[in-house]
Amino acid sequence: MGTAARKVSISPRRLRRDRFIKGFEHDTYKTRGKLREPTVCSECGAVYHKGRWQWLKKPKGAHETLCPACHRTHDKYPGGYLTLSGPFQKQHRDEILRLAKNNEAREKKEHPLRRIMSIDKQGDDILITTTTMGMARVIGDAVHDAYKGELCYQYTDEANILHVAWER
Repeated sequence: MGTAARKVSISPRRLRRDRFIKGFEHDTYKTRGKLREPTVCSECGAVYHKGRWQWLKKPKGAHETLCPACHRTHDKYPGGYLTLSGPFQKQHRDEILRLAKNNEAREKKEHPLRRIMSIDKQGDDILITTTTMGMARVIGDAVHDAYKGELCYQYTDEANILHVAWER
């Protein structure tokens, strides 16, 4: 007795396993919904206008709240970490920190939420904490462009944080 071949029709939809289903991204410091306009940060004076934080003159009758950057700073919960290490960093520490602060000033002018929270010595290394992942990346890229060396990025999905390490 022969066996008959059965033709089974399987929907292509069921076979696909290459889809990336992005889960819910939770960011405690991201504003939920739109703020009432105008709103001013009670600490730094940034103004929420047309859906984003900007450096504007404080409007009369504006509502007050903490902007996400000031909120992160108060909670001591950075969005980015940049570690600078190596003998070159020790010899050129002042230059590198000046470069970091200049980049912060440039970024902060257009993006009020991008700031350096702190600059701390940790043994021979320097740890710069920032309010956003983007700020840590900008400073890390600037240091790498200026002084070469090794640059490494490590993203943590569950906490929405970036760790950048530069060494030379």
